[in-house]
Amino acid sequence: MSKQRKQSAKPSNKGSIRIIAGLHRGRKLPVLMAEGLRPTTDRVKETVFNWLMPFIQDSNCLDCFAGSGGLGFEALSRGASHVSLIELNKAAARQLKENQQLLKTDNISIINSDAISFIKSNTQKFDVVFLDPPFRKGFIEQTTQLLNENSLADNALIYIEMESEHNDQQLPLNWKLLKEKVAGQVIYRLYQKT
Repeated sequence: MSKQRKQSAKPSNKGSIRIIAGLHRGRKLPVLMAEGLRPTTDRVKETVFNWLMPFIQDSNCLDCFAGSGGLGFEALSRGASHVSLIELNKAAARQLKENQQLLKTDNISIINSDAISFIKSNTQKFDVVFLDPPFRKGFIEQTTQLLNENSLADNALIYIEMESEHNDQQLPLNWKLLKEKVAGQVIYRLYQKT
C-alpha cells in the first residue's frame, strides 16, 4: 500500500489587479501582498471611475498611498495625462515600477516615499487625488490639510477611502462632498475643492 503524499501549497506573496476600462482594459497586473495593502475592489473602482469619468481625461493625478497602484493605473488607462504614485513600501514600489514597464508607459512617476514628506516638498498641482491610506493610522486629516495648502489645482477632485467607523474626519472646510457610498467596512467619498 503506497502512502499518498500531501500536496502542500506554497503560499504566494503575489496577487493581481485588473484594469477595468480604457487603453489597458482587461490587463492583469501582479501586486505584492504586503501587510496593510488593500487593493480597491473592482466594484468600488468601477463606481469611483464612473464618478470621475468627466474629469479624468488629460488630468494630472496623484495616488498618495498607491499600494497596488490599482487607482493610479486605472486613471492612466482612462486617459490621465500623468499619474504620480507614492508608495512607502520598497518592495511594493518596485512592483509598481515593474508594472509600469509591463504597460510600456512613461507618463507615470513612481516615488518610493511616504505621502506626507512628498506632499510637503511637492510643487505640482493635481487635478485628481486618490487617498486610500492604511486604516487606523490617522493619515486622512494630516494628508488632506497638507494637500489643501499647496498641491491641489482649482476645482480639484479628491477621492477618499476610509474605514466606515472613522468617517468623521476633519477635512478642509473648502471641500464639498459630491458623492458617497459604503461597501462593507469601507466608506468612500468624492470631494471637490471649491
